[in-house]
Amino acid sequence: MLDHRRVGAGPPLVLIHGLGGTGSIWDPVIDLLRHRRELLIVDMPGFGASPRLPEGTPATAINLARSISELTAHLGIESPGVAGNSLGAWVALEMGRTGDASSVTGLSPAGLWLRALGPRGFNARPIARGLRPLVMAAMGRESGRRRFLATTVARPEMVPASEARQMASAWIDSPGYDDANAEMRSIVFDPTGYPEIPVTIAWAELDRLVAPPRPERMPAGARYIVLPQVGHMPTWDNPSLVAELLIEGSDRQT
Repeated sequence: MLDHRRVGAGPPLVLIHGLGGTGSIWDPVIDLLRHRRELLIVDMPGFGASPRLPEGTPATAINLARSISELTAHLGIESPGVAGNSLGAWVALEMGRTGDASSVTGLSPAGLWLRALGPRGFNARPIARGLRPLVMAAMGRESGRRRFLATTVARPEMVPASEARQMASAWIDSPGYDDANAEMRSIVFDPTGYPEIPVTIAWAELDRLVAPPRPERMPAGARYIVLPQVGHMPTWDNPSLVAELLIEGSDRQT
């Protein structure tokens, strides 16, 4: 079973992290949501404390989505709202396609690019793994957090040292990272024939990892908004803004 936390009360909302992360990326917004939503915070297969997908099963967004849908079914959670960040947003979109989500809110979704990205030319994870003590020490300093987190967080100084170390460890140690990264870069999200459910695509104004999508790359009828002054992973930059978005997105009706 996938590692997960279940907290709060209200309509169910599943929260899915991005590539190299864990469910802890949602920690800044949990207290802002728990009185209005029952939250299911998931570690995707091969990330955090969750086991990898079965041998021979590629870590595509579709397969990752299927594993989370199996978890919600096992827990008796029917048609929850689903929100995700980056790869997690692509996974959320796939859950919406199969009828396993009543609404989808995607924060800077992966997969909406025009064509497959292709293999990454440089992989920094082995280097970071070899320099782990130095990386962890750097995360204890504000200057180090600014350097290492600037591509994902617009205001790295908002991230406590303990959380920054956890983020670095999750990225370095994820056994499912390479497979999920390769699959993510080899295909694109297919918006054709998407069901008529509420979809919100929210792009971070200061995103340094991925460009905003063109309208034709999003599901028909999706609402598109820009989140001001936040980075690719916006939960630390502006928790109140993200929490408001998640409530609004999961409140939308078809």
